Amino acid sequence: MSRFFSAKYANLTPYVPGEQPRTAQRLIKLNTNESPFPPSPRAVAAAQEAARGLNLYSDPDARALREKLAEVYDLTPEEFVCVNGSDEILNFAFMAFCDAQHPAVFPNATYGFYKVFAALNNVPYREIPLRPDFSINVDDYVGLNATIFLANPNAPTGLALPLEQVEQVVAGNPDGVVIVDEAYVDFGGESALPLIRKYGNLLVARTFSKSRSMAGARIGFGAACPELIADIETIRFSTNPYNVNSMTMAAAIGALDDEAYTRGCIAKVCAAREWTTRQLRELGFELNDSKTNFVFARTPKMGGAALCAALRERGVIVRHFDTPLLTDYNRISIGSQEQMEAFIAAVRAILEEA
Repeated sequence: MSRFFSAKYANLTPYVPGEQPRTAQRLIKLNTNESPFPPSPRAVAAAQEAARGLNLYSDPDARALREKLAEVYDLTPEEFVCVNGSDEILNFAFMAFCDAQHPAVFPNATYGFYKVFAALNNVPYREIPLRPDFSINVDDYVGLNATIFLANPNAPTGLALPLEQVEQVVAGNPDGVVIVDEAYVDFGGESALPLIRKYGNLLVARTFSKSRSMAGARIGFGAACPELIADIETIRFSTNPYNVNSMTMAAAIGALDDEAYTRGCIAKVCAAREWTTRQLRELGFELNDSKTNFVFARTPKMGGAALCAALRERGVIVRHFDTPLLTDYNRISIGSQEQMEAFIAAVRAILEEA
């Protein structure tokens, strides 16, 4: 840190992304919840075609993409905003809807960026403890007069709230915005998108990174009533109106044009997740009923950090969170069936040695 760094950020602890290894060693990468499958061929072809026009700025309104989103999700273009990954819409929400009178509220074990965005934007926040089984008690989120951030399904726990409980939170906070972060919803959760016309205080954040195999493209969207979208657009146009590049927009439209491909990839991931869950339970692991493209698991036979390190020695990377609440667990992304079979073989060997 230089002597020029602003004092207002002196105590900022940045988000730590999952490791992106740069090594000649061939690793099985199960640590960042990426898709094991490439993007749709239509997405790739569309991006290649769009590259011809990179001498021009991208459309700041992302009109073609918003029209395609409206077609796919049965809404209107005015109910969408397109962003550089769903992290951007989350940051915009902290900027637009949080202040001293409307603090941020979220679970004490959830997406780590929420605390970072709160600190970055000088927003007071409160963490609500999960139940001992890592589930969310929705009664804790009613009548708060705050801006609520709920990842549903939650990360890293993998658990999902049913739609009626999400609605209970939205309806129970008419004076605060509720942001439902649906990064993993396609793997078994229920989307709150059908509720945005019923409630003017609901913002749904979605990403193309997981189920649409486009983590490297950095594309996401927010959906809400036009008034909330206008608030977000004020923030976006005050920071970077060209926040989504032309190739990414074209690739996103291509992916949305190929729903069969997306559904096929999701089915493969879910099948591998169920297989992995069965195998881990047979090995004595404890894990939740995941509705995501990862599992969150622990074994009484060794600590989470020790297992994570032992797997790394065998060429398998998983994610360990070194906090008191989560330290016994590892978050294991679901890769291809072949990758999960290699992961289970490594776990079995480690436990036998232990």
